[in-house]
Amino acid sequence: MILIADSGSTKTEWILLNQKEVVAELYTQGINPYFQTVEQIATVFSEELISELPAIHIPTISAVFYYGAGCSSTEKCAMVKQPLTQIFKNAHVEVDHDLLAAARAACGTKTGIAAILGTGSNSCLFDGKVIVANQPSLGFIMGDEGSGGHIGKELLKQYVYSELPADLYELFIREYMLTKEIMLDHIYKKPMPNRYAASFTRFVGKHIEHPHMQQLVIDSFTEFFKRHITSYPNYQIYSLSAVGSVASIFSEQLQAVANQYSIRIQHIIQKPMEGLIHYHTQS
Repeated sequence: MILIADSGSTKTEWILLNQKEVVAELYTQGINPYFQTVEQIATVFSEELISELPAIHIPTISAVFYYGAGCSSTEKCAMVKQPLTQIFKNAHVEVDHDLLAAARAACGTKTGIAAILGTGSNSCLFDGKVIVANQPSLGFIMGDEGSGGHIGKELLKQYVYSELPADLYELFIREYMLTKEIMLDHIYKKPMPNRYAASFTRFVGKHIEHPHMQQLVIDSFTEFFKRHITSYPNYQIYSLSAVGSVASIFSEQLQAVANQYSIRIQHIIQKPMEGLIHYHTQS
């Protein structure tokens, strides 16, 4: 049996496969080695994964394929791999970037540009086998354009600066009763500030018919295209496939920005797991 994990900063989906049959589907909190220590990651695995995964299956798992946010270097991958190898002692364990998961799930074996638009954002040029180019993602503080964290952060700034239209301002206060002090405490002192900021995309989605909310999302996607997609030489000859909750929820706005840049969108996929199952059971 094999275990496949697709982990963003907010949640992780785990699928246990016996050949092509799904034996178990589990969810744990998200993992990101940029925001968590090895010990914290190990705690998530032991308290959330092992408690849900039938103990009888653990010794029978021969391979673990983990794709995760923040797994962009050998050092960060090792932070996730270490606790996994301690749990799955009989398994071959591979830890890769969630960007490779997006490319494999959305592009399959075809050349194209793959993008992640979830809690965070990233992109790459994929040749059908490997990632051949990647405009670096600078993360929540300095980048993540087009992501839930970026959109949520912009909404919070507009709220504090009183830049929201009066009707949206009143709706926001009524729903969150948020003070500047509480917001700053979450952003600067508490763990996973990207996850906190991204949680406010629910408000944006709820009121997306409002012109101001539409423009906020379009502006964030435009920054993503300008800084990332257009960095790939001859980017307009490739199709774009986007993976993630933000791409899925705001697909209309994503399509509008893609049209402005004369880019054809091939696929918009909320979760890449189905494509990963196909990839790992065919290869």
